[in-house]
Amino acid sequence: QLPNLSSLYGAMLAGVDYVLMGAGIPREIPGALDKLSLHQETALKIYVEGALPDEEFKSFFNPQEVLKIDFTKNLMRPEFLAIVSSATLAMSLSKKSTGKVNGFIIEHWTAGGHNAPPRGPMKLSDVGEPIYSERDVVDFNKFCELGMPFWLAGSAATPDKLKEALALGATGIQVGTAFAFAQESGIAPRLKQDVLTDVVAGKIPTVFTDPLASPSGFPFKVVQKENTLSEETNYLARPRKCDLGYLRTAYRQEDGKVGLRCAAEPIETFLKKGGQLEDTKGRKCLCNGLFSAVGQGQTQENGYHEMEIMTAGDEIANLKRYIPSGKNSYSVIDVLDFLKSK
Repeated sequence: QLPNLSSLYGAMLAGVDYVLMGAGIPREIPGALDKLSLHQETALKIYVEGALPDEEFKSFFNPQEVLKIDFTKNLMRPEFLAIVSSATLAMSLSKKSTGKVNGFIIEHWTAGGHNAPPRGPMKLSDVGEPIYSERDVVDFNKFCELGMPFWLAGSAATPDKLKEALALGATGIQVGTAFAFAQESGIAPRLKQDVLTDVVAGKIPTVFTDPLASPSGFPFKVVQKENTLSEETNYLARPRKCDLGYLRTAYRQEDGKVGLRCAAEPIETFLKKGGQLEDTKGRKCLCNGLFSAVGQGQTQENGYHEMEIMTAGDEIANLKRYIPSGKNSYSVIDVLDFLKSK
């Protein structure tokens, strides 16, 4: 939660056109964008585990205390698209947000990265993945009634799915996995080529929706590849260390101050901070693993080099359709040509 305001402002300084955010209820982000576009001090409420009923915690960011630039020229306020998995959440955001929500990304549970958990009690399949049901199916009629733009995400990267999305009233589709393994993406070339070589050979990498991997508590899709942290033996060999901290949880300390802990940090440290042992089981350091996947892996003081962890949607099984005949890789243009081919 803590880097959100400074990250938003930095993105706005870079001139971004859109901000997409989910993983909760981003009700305060639209108002924050409004204030940051005017270089004004901005605050966000912080969820703190163990906070008392009458306590409220906030993070603050004031551009004028951080930078020495020309503040007389306002920044462009980017469009804000909330990532949601239900019409109920979309309706709440459209009515109760602190500023204007410009649209929604409706994400299916087959999309890569973090997924919304199933509604109701968590039930797992025989292989240990969350089970989704009819309760998790989106009512598109309700989205249309909102009268706001929306895009469909998760296994939507085909011409037919694009047409289907438009017929449902969507503005378009969001494509992730297809672009993630294109030549232009930031994933380390060695990792991309390893996946594509398997795909061309008919060996489809498995994507496992891991209910425990992410310290955030949300299900997270992990590409099951050898020599990455998706292998449990490799992960158990990793020295636990939390030195990036993007997925840390804020908690109330006995003195009333806010502390930070992560279920993927050293277990003894987590327990000393009041964490529960069961919360550490199966947790993985996504921060270091994902940075390694884009060629930014760190080397710890003891010489251990952080191994990669990759995420992708279920569409990884269909990457071959973007690869031109006689080639073993593809470009963004190949993806766009395919999506517009019918």
